Amino acid sequence: MIEAVKFWNEPNNKSHWDLELDPEWRLYAQMVKSAAQAVKAERPDVLRVLGGISPIDPAFVTRLQALEATADLDAVAVHGFPLDWNLWSIHDWREKIAEIEAVTQLPVWVTEVGVSSFGAEEVQEFGLRRTAELLCGRVDRIHWYSLYDLPRAWEATTRHREAEGSSYYRHFHMGLLREDGTPKRALEQFAQYTPEIGICQWFHFEDHRLDDAVAWLQRLGVRRLRTGLSWADHLRPDAERWFDRMMRRLEGFDLTITFCFTPESKGLRPHHTSPPQDPVEFADFCAAMLRRYA
Repeated sequence: MIEAVKFWNEPNNKSHWDLELDPEWRLYAQMVKSAAQAVKAERPDVLRVLGGISPIDPAFVTRLQALEATADLDAVAVHGFPLDWNLWSIHDWREKIAEIEAVTQLPVWVTEVGVSSFGAEEVQEFGLRRTAELLCGRVDRIHWYSLYDLPRAWEATTRHREAEGSSYYRHFHMGLLREDGTPKRALEQFAQYTPEIGICQWFHFEDHRLDDAVAWLQRLGVRRLRTGLSWADHLRPDAERWFDRMMRRLEGFDLTITFCFTPESKGLRPHHTSPPQDPVEFADFCAAMLRRYA
């Protein structure tokens, strides 16, 4: 049921990787190399993917290749939100893909693309339609972000706040469903693009939306689902019970699993964005998850 794994989420985004500790991505490259080799040894049939990059930056991919981090990878993933955060037009999607293809022989996947409904649900509808026009048939994998709005009581993972010019509030309006589970205008349209377009939906530890999410995904005809298994959560009490429940409920989907988030006790700093003290421990976590769930 696990067809692919990704090593981290947006490693070139300071909201997800501590660039003060690793400004040249040497530690990230070392971690990816170790993890990719461990996954390859455990399950060589599972595809190995570079953590989705945001911004879409060919220089970052070139840097990782120079550090030999991509030697055991099968694809490179990118994330784009041109109607909300990126300083490029939604109509430029194919050009952005070509920028990455120009510097790597690996296939390019789009594992997060989405549009906020903050301004108007009609904008989200347009963004979904235009994204499908530009990316369907152009890349092997597309994952729409996301099924649900982020609950207002939860914190969006970002170090960019309004004071820094960020549209932070848009994080909470990316779903096809509102926080209370009611559908937005784009939801019905989305079913026209499945199963080619999948969903990216993060499930928090003991997420109350899991069962309802599975029902909606099935109703929409979604086959490919991207979600995450958190290394930090793995050290919580009853973590395996929650992981087992989540993965059991997701058995009907072709899963792309993102391995990410450093436990506070394992980082160079006590924060989930920190590089680990020992990259082999992250690799061991990835291999253990493959043994248990693949």
